[in-house]
Amino acid sequence: MKFRNIVLTFAVLLILGAPAMAQKKAKNAKAEVLTDRQFWLQQMDKMVRPVLYNLAKDSLRIAMPKVTSIHIDNKEHRIKVQYVEVLGRVLSGIAPWLQLEGGSPAEVALRKQYREWAIQGLKNALDSNAKDFMNFDIGGQQLVDASYVAFALVRAPWLWENLDKKNQELMMKSIVTTRRFKPVFSNWLLFSAMNEAFLAKFGYSWDPMRVDYALQQMEQWYTGDGMYTDGTSFAFDYYNSYVIHPYLAALVDIIGSKTNAYKEMFEKIKKRNERYAVIQERLINADGTYPATGRSIIYRGAAFHHLADMAWRKALPKQLSPAQVRCALTAVIRKTLENSTTYKNGWLTIGLYGDQPNLGDFYNNQGSPYIASNIFLPLGLPETDTFWSAPAAKWSAQKIWSGENFENDHSASLK
Repeated sequence: MKFRNIVLTFAVLLILGAPAMAQKKAKNAKAEVLTDRQFWLQQMDKMVRPVLYNLAKDSLRIAMPKVTSIHIDNKEHRIKVQYVEVLGRVLSGIAPWLQLEGGSPAEVALRKQYREWAIQGLKNALDSNAKDFMNFDIGGQQLVDASYVAFALVRAPWLWENLDKKNQELMMKSIVTTRRFKPVFSNWLLFSAMNEAFLAKFGYSWDPMRVDYALQQMEQWYTGDGMYTDGTSFAFDYYNSYVIHPYLAALVDIIGSKTNAYKEMFEKIKKRNERYAVIQERLINADGTYPATGRSIIYRGAAFHHLADMAWRKALPKQLSPAQVRCALTAVIRKTLENSTTYKNGWLTIGLYGDQPNLGDFYNNQGSPYIASNIFLPLGLPETDTFWSAPAAKWSAQKIWSGENFENDHSASLK
């Protein structure tokens, strides 16, 4: 009887203690929930670590898969150019964060490590005796790739300032080398312009004609409602975001500080930047998906390069609160990276939602999808900025598709 009472007492204690134990587990689980910023940092680290870690160790060519699209036009050449390609695309996306100072001890330590990898990686890329030495002159694609490297240095002057004089000169000459390539009559004109803007920003001789030609031609290609054609015809893809708007915004800042010749044009560009940001935010569905239209769809989150850029530059239009943009971009990051086949052996696969080879284009190699890092640009804002500190907010699609009354939308000419 005594033993039976002891057993019953123990059972009662277990039952009574269960809620407390459950509450404790729930509390611990709650404590482990990441903030949006922590989640972004986690995903950024997962994406770019294999690239910069291996480049810093002079082992990128050994570790990086030699994967190309199944639709590739010239496999051997596309593999040759993938190294400058991945360098520029990764650095252009994380540059604002590398430029930032402060933050939590964990973030500061992570940034310190990435700064070390980035500087050593750039040195290896410029060292003709290194295994990871990168030629900038082996084909027209290098004009594109060099411009992303230039864009990274423009966004993060810290990188430039922490390269020694020898490597600064090597980098300058590498970028100038790409002048030999004639840009395709398309958004590629902006790649030439960015390389010249880089030279202008850091005090080198630059060619105003290459910048002027790109600006004047883009003005001719403006088609209305915040959007440009990519060349002579309009395509419903994301090149207004992948390239056109972010590049134009940077040119406004850099060239605008050198001359007042484009003052009227630059004012129009700023208004178009704002209008296209509104369109971009509305393209993000309530679950973080978005229309999978047009070429280069495997660039994943870079489809919102422009929206992320506007948030980082604190240039969002008044219709868009920083908090709703943060939450919308967070949903895109989750959706585009959540599939179990998004990575293979730690490297991004070719696809939009996981490994989807048929979505690749003829120019895609292992380096191509890393342009997705450009969705992380707002990490260049401190954690105290409203973008990060404001409470979570619904974005347009969430409000509309939950039945909320919502402001209507109108096109804008802005010519």
